[in-house]
Amino acid sequence: MEEQCIGIDYGTDSVRIILAGAGSGLVCAEAVAAYPRWKRGLWCDPAESRFRQHPLDYLESLETAMNELRAKAPPGAFDAVRGIGVDATGSTPVAVDAEGLPLSLRPEFAEDPDAMFILWKDHSAIDESEDINRALAAHDGENFARYSGGAYSPEWFWSKILRVVRRNQAVGKAAATWVEHSDWMPAWLTGNRNPATWTRNRCAAGHKAMWHASWGGLPSEEFLVGLEPRLAGLRARLYETTVTAERPAGTLDPALAAGWGLPSSVIVAAGAIDAHVGAVGGGIGPGDMLKIMGTSTCDMIVAKKGSATGRPIRGICGQVDGSILPGFEGLEAGQSAFGDAYAWLRSLISDPLLGFAASCTGTKDVPGGANFDHETVVRFVEAYRDELLSRLSDGAALRPVVPGAPIALDWLNGRRTPDVDPRVEGAFVGLSLGADAVELFRALVEATAFGSRRILERFEEEGVGVSRVIATGGVARESPYIMRVVADVMRRPVFVIASDQAMALGAAMLAAVASGIHPDAQAAQAAMGGGMSAGYEPDPGRAAIYDERYGRYLALGGFAEEYAHRTWKPQRLDSERVARPGSS
Repeated sequence: MEEQCIGIDYGTDSVRIILAGAGSGLVCAEAVAAYPRWKRGLWCDPAESRFRQHPLDYLESLETAMNELRAKAPPGAFDAVRGIGVDATGSTPVAVDAEGLPLSLRPEFAEDPDAMFILWKDHSAIDESEDINRALAAHDGENFARYSGGAYSPEWFWSKILRVVRRNQAVGKAAATWVEHSDWMPAWLTGNRNPATWTRNRCAAGHKAMWHASWGGLPSEEFLVGLEPRLAGLRARLYETTVTAERPAGTLDPALAAGWGLPSSVIVAAGAIDAHVGAVGGGIGPGDMLKIMGTSTCDMIVAKKGSATGRPIRGICGQVDGSILPGFEGLEAGQSAFGDAYAWLRSLISDPLLGFAASCTGTKDVPGGANFDHETVVRFVEAYRDELLSRLSDGAALRPVVPGAPIALDWLNGRRTPDVDPRVEGAFVGLSLGADAVELFRALVEATAFGSRRILERFEEEGVGVSRVIATGGVARESPYIMRVVADVMRRPVFVIASDQAMALGAAMLAAVASGIHPDAQAAQAAMGGGMSAGYEPDPGRAAIYDERYGRYLALGGFAEEYAHRTWKPQRLDSERVARPGSS
């Protein structure tokens, strides 16, 4: 049997694992396990943009999926495993103690959301990100956001830490240091319980924590203390050096190797953010824009160092040496809500019906209710919910594209790029009494495609050429209608990656390099890549109509930005604000 590598992909809702041949990329087994606490919505509050995940969800789901993977693997396959690669969402940091244990695994913090992993989509640190941006603008020295698009986001590392340090004294004082999920998992897999010796990945450090070699790593102690005195000393307890994701983090913990039936010599690669690893798995090369299309989007580009523009690029999520492919500059942009926008509409339509079915069947509250079988009705409504987006897609595909249809704005979770702005919000215009669910869905699909086009245009405005668009993720694989709209709106072909586990495959590729099977990531891509499964060509007629509608989208966006920042517009609750040292 050929040498094998395991790719572990920690997504927003579940962990996905594959066992892939290091020479062929052939996936001989895969497993998926959902996070049980996250599935129940524990410690989350969407109204406040608070999304937290418990570390036990990560550990228990990994154990479940690894056991399933072993059960599905061909005989002898686990004995042939040489390396493990892992990716995770980002920025998803957590506070840990001196033994590297997330604070929520200690009894006194077991129910404290601030002691849990703060998920990438958590936008509760808007005020803190704005404070960081003001401090960056006032700073006389180095511009630490120069390679982060020029501004700092509430989705990222320092914003989330700053919010916890200011608002939760117990967690702030108990934190020996902080770590991204994509760094904690390799440390846990290798049995390394000393945070001072953990391998920190350049991908998360550069894109989310303002790390850059030119200014000696993370932002200076002077800047951080000026931002918040309670950050004093934290920089020294974090890290100075980083590594790219094809470098080894260590050898698999012997206890885990024995429990999972793996060789004790298995190499664990350094981690990275899921989208960047997915770009590797998708075969990204110079000139490609690879779109990870799921709950949000991440748009990845690689360019030879210094060849893109010769200057920092405005309004993106960073440009980092080696963050995707070592030897190349990794460029990241994206949308805060893509599939999440469609899921919102699905919930808006179906949740009241589901609640009605759950509460009224088997009673006399409604005519004939006593004759309804509760379990049957609930199953029927859940099936309706599961099929709803597919049916809306089918309906939208049958309708012609017309200039006067309703227009939507896709900023339901703020705007990631171009030009991060967490305070802007979604909108619909052009509604009438004739608008139905299909019209609303179609407007949201077009809005997310318009957002993708605006990102592409920003790269081109900044001198970064894109010759090919590649897509992966749940939306790309499951919705031909959405992909046709994206191709028409972007006015270029869009190709869908054949593998339905591009992130896990990318992690396996990087593991194959870390374990010495392949000399570099490009060699691993060439040997293990799966090619494309579909392509969508733009239709000139529809594209011309979308051009006009795109202009209306941009106009609506300009109005929404002005509205969001008018001084009379309600902001976050004053009760959420806390007095800072030296403030009144």
